[in-house]
Amino acid sequence: MNARRQKRLWSILAILALVAGSIGAMLYALQQNINLFYTPTQLVEGIGADKIRPEIGQRLRIGGVVVEGSVVRDPESLLVRFDLVDTGPTVTVEYNGILPDLFREGQGIVAQGHLVEDRLIRATEVLAKHDEEYMPPEVAKALKGIQHVPPSQQTATESAGGY
Repeated sequence: MNARRQKRLWSILAILALVAGSIGAMLYALQQNINLFYTPTQLVEGIGADKIRPEIGQRLRIGGVVVEGSVVRDPESLLVRFDLVDTGPTVTVEYNGILPDLFREGQGIVAQGHLVEDRLIRATEVLAKHDEEYMPPEVAKALKGIQHVPPSQQTATESAGGY
């Protein structure tokens, strides 16, 4: 191998090593910001065939329905504890802050925080989900007199604009 080819080979290997090192450094830095989403059943029983469970202290997001009668508020602070469930076991969420307006028992929520114990999450953010049939009161009032006919029940003349 002549000197020119050898120089090119070393240059290409150096570039590849730098690219691999920078990708490795980025993945290592982003590792702390990865938020995995779990349901209460997945959190307790694990995910996949290996039943992989999150570690204590791991940052995660969890989604489920607030169990009826489980919301406990501390009268002297903004601390709130409530249970989440999907189809299986329950998980307790502890949140110190003002809950969203749509938060209530029997409502679906997503909480982001850290796993403190096997079934306890200390949330830093709670997001309440509303159902798909929600309609603002102003829109409901405006549409009160309008009768909606589904497309499957319309006649050919109605769907063509009434001609």
